[in-house]
Amino acid sequence: MTGTGAIPEAGIPGIDPSCTRTFIEGQPACAEKPFATRVGVRRLVSAAVAAPSVHNTQPWRFRHVDDTTMDLYADLDRLLAVTDPMGRGLGISCGAALFNLRLAIRMTVHDPQILLLPDSEERPDLLATVRAIPGSPPDQDERLLHAMIPHRRTNRFPFDDRRLPRDVFANLVHAAHEEGASLVLVKGRTARRVLDLVAMAEDTLAAEETYRAELARWTGSRTRCDGVPEHAFGPRPRHGELPMRDFTLGDPYAGRDLRSGAAGEPVREQADFEPDPQLAALFTRGDGPRDWLRAGQALQRVLLTATAHGVAASMFSQPLDLRPAPYRSDRERPFGHVQMLVRFGYGPPVPRVPRRPVFEVVDLRTWEAHRG
Repeated sequence: MTGTGAIPEAGIPGIDPSCTRTFIEGQPACAEKPFATRVGVRRLVSAAVAAPSVHNTQPWRFRHVDDTTMDLYADLDRLLAVTDPMGRGLGISCGAALFNLRLAIRMTVHDPQILLLPDSEERPDLLATVRAIPGSPPDQDERLLHAMIPHRRTNRFPFDDRRLPRDVFANLVHAAHEEGASLVLVKGRTARRVLDLVAMAEDTLAAEETYRAELARWTGSRTRCDGVPEHAFGPRPRHGELPMRDFTLGDPYAGRDLRSGAAGEPVREQADFEPDPQLAALFTRGDGPRDWLRAGQALQRVLLTATAHGVAASMFSQPLDLRPAPYRSDRERPFGHVQMLVRFGYGPPVPRVPRRPVFEVVDLRTWEAHRG
C-alpha cells in the first residue's frame, strides 16, 4: 500500500464522491480542499469516528484549523480512570481514529501530513495536527481499506473452528508492519498463559466497586450515542473457555436471559466459544503516548485488513491496563511492548454500535469565523 507507511508524515484513509470520478477517469486531482465545506468536514470526520474505542467512549475531539488542517484532541472527560488509568487505551482509540482520518483524506486525492503531539508540554491533549496537501490518487488497497470502515465491528460472540489461512495472517502482520508495529501470533501454552492473565485481570477488576460503577456509566442504554449497548455484550462462555469482559457487571439485569435460574435469579445467556482461539499480540518498540497513537493506527489497519478478508476480531486489554508501564513487557524482548491482544476468527455478523453526531465532536468556530 503506497503512501501510508511512514506514520509521522504519511497517511491513507475516507472517500469524497466529488473526487471519485476524477481519479477513476484519470482527470486532474480534486481542487477542493478537504476541510473547506461542512459537507467535507462531515464526510472525513464521519470516517474518523467510526474507529473502535475502549468501551465505545469515543474519546476524541476535532478542531478545524483551516481548509486543509484539522487538529485531533483527546477528550479527557471520557478517560476511564479505573479501566484505563494511564490513558493508554484512550491513546490507542484516538490513534485508530487518526488512521481512518488519514484514509479519508487520501480519498480526496490529498496526502495527509501528520505531526504527532505537536505541543506535548503545553497541550498534552493535542494528539495530532493533520494537514492535507495535494497528492496522487489513492491506490486499490487504500480504497479497499476505506470501504471497510463502515463494516468493521468488534465481535464478542463465539467464532467457529476455521483457522485463518497463512496468507491472510501474513497480510495482517504486514498491515501492522506498515504502521511501525509488530503483530505476533500467540499459540499453544503461551496462549493459555496469556488467557489466564486476562482472566485474573478481569477477576481483579470485577471485584472493584469503582470498576463496576464505571462500567455502568458506559453500558446498557439503547438510546445513547456512546458506550457499549446490550446487543454488543456477547454471551458468557459456557465452560470458561475465554475470559470475555463481562459488561453486565455494571447492571446485573443487562444482557441476561430473564427466565429465572434455580435460585430465582436472572441467568445471563451462555454459549460455547472456540476451544482453541486464534490470538495475536500487537507490539510497539516504545511505550508512551506517541507509541499508543502508533499502536492505534496499526491496530486499525490490521482490523480493516481483517474485515476485507471476512475475518472477525475482538480485543483483550485487561492485564495491560492494570500493570504499570515499566512492567508491562521486558525491554530486552525483540518485539518491545505489548499494546493489545487480538482474537481473530470467523463469527456471526453483528450490528454496529452507536456513534455521536459528527458536529458534536468537531469545533468549527474557526471555519465559521472565516465565513461569518
